[in-house]
Amino acid sequence: MLTYKKIIVAALAALALGLAFYPQSLMTTEQARTLGIVLVTLSLWATALVPAYLASLIFVAVALLFKLAPPDVVFSGFHSSAMWLIFSGFLIAAGVRKAGLSERIGAGLTARISHNFTLLIFGIFAIAIVLSFVMPSSLGRFFLLWPIASALADKLGFSKGTAGRAAVALATTFACHIPGFTLLPSNVPNLVLAGAAQTIYGVDLTYAQYMALHFPILGLVKSLIIIALILHFFPDTPVPVASQDQTKTQPAPLDWRQWYVIAVLVVTLAFWMTDTFHGINPAWIGICASIALLMPGIGPVGPEDFDKNMNFSVFLFMAGFLAVGAVVNITGLGVVIAHGMEQVLPLAPGQDFLNFLSLSLMAFVVGIISILPGVPAVLTPMAAELSSLTGLSLMTVLMTQVIGFSTILFPYQSAPLMVGMQVTEQPIKNMMKILLPLALITTFILVPLDFLWWKLLGFM
Repeated sequence: MLTYKKIIVAALAALALGLAFYPQSLMTTEQARTLGIVLVTLSLWATALVPAYLASLIFVAVALLFKLAPPDVVFSGFHSSAMWLIFSGFLIAAGVRKAGLSERIGAGLTARISHNFTLLIFGIFAIAIVLSFVMPSSLGRFFLLWPIASALADKLGFSKGTAGRAAVALATTFACHIPGFTLLPSNVPNLVLAGAAQTIYGVDLTYAQYMALHFPILGLVKSLIIIALILHFFPDTPVPVASQDQTKTQPAPLDWRQWYVIAVLVVTLAFWMTDTFHGINPAWIGICASIALLMPGIGPVGPEDFDKNMNFSVFLFMAGFLAVGAVVNITGLGVVIAHGMEQVLPLAPGQDFLNFLSLSLMAFVVGIISILPGVPAVLTPMAAELSSLTGLSLMTVLMTQVIGFSTILFPYQSAPLMVGMQVTEQPIKNMMKILLPLALITTFILVPLDFLWWKLLGFM
């Protein structure tokens, strides 16, 4: 397997060298070189031949040495709000664990689901979907839910390396991200699409219409399919671990520090839920919560806990992830790929289903190269042109992007999946066991079903 991975990376590296030093008729020199290093970086992330943070550093170094983009673009990930959301997420998770809240909640849930593994996975998805309606960030939802899910896994006897632990980790990671694609403010690509549509065309996407189009099939049905896949590939039986607390008839009352953390979480959630009214970025709200949790003498996270819980390798990966999207965007590589597909795909008025499939495929392929938030950035400016080619309305063309960027083939396409995979210490092969069949089921079942749903709603 290791040799197989090396062959893949070596072949793409050879292709990258060819693109770097030989003229290309279809793209500029900068675009060709960008495509080469992007392919190598994506292959390193996909194969895990080297740590994800090292692949990110390689991309940053090559982009700077070959002057593919200005330094402020290459390093844009380091001052992105997503980085600070991850930072605050680590601290919120640490605060919940350090105060003992995750252990307490896990113990409270153990008695209710200790003999039903299916209920456990369903419960994780149900909680995450509810959070998707009130929290605007996949990463925020993950860092809030994972300490509780992890403590629950420990209580149920799912130690590291077991199928049960993998199931809990994957359920938490997927549940906090995939359903959010179908709720307008809940994922980054959704917001990029909404912003670009309003800026370029003056089209305002409404919460209700967006949810009605996407949530029933791509949110609810897809979640049920993910649950079925997790239960199929990672079956296990809970074996609750005996605890000294079992000798007590009543749990101890919450101490003042636990109440303090609960108060911080409630205030943070309140501001996250109402961000459309006050306009404060969720990352900046997270920083304020982090300060409260770090406050000496009051907050539960001390200096030693800070050093222990700040995973710098995740920050480096995220910086590279965001840099790939920024460099692809500024060089125009994504547009070149999209225009190339436009010439190949059978786009013509009067064949709605074929156009629907083609536009969804275009968004899917662009998402593999430019990372998910890059899909609306690349395709939205082309939407009017695509509408003319297909005869579909502008809004329909815009909405097909959601089908494409919510269909994920590799973990590296999505920062929340990669961050979740690293934080929960799950290998890529575990995530691919879900992503590959899910992509196939989406392509051959959910996409046609979605087309029929849109027809039923009168949207096509």
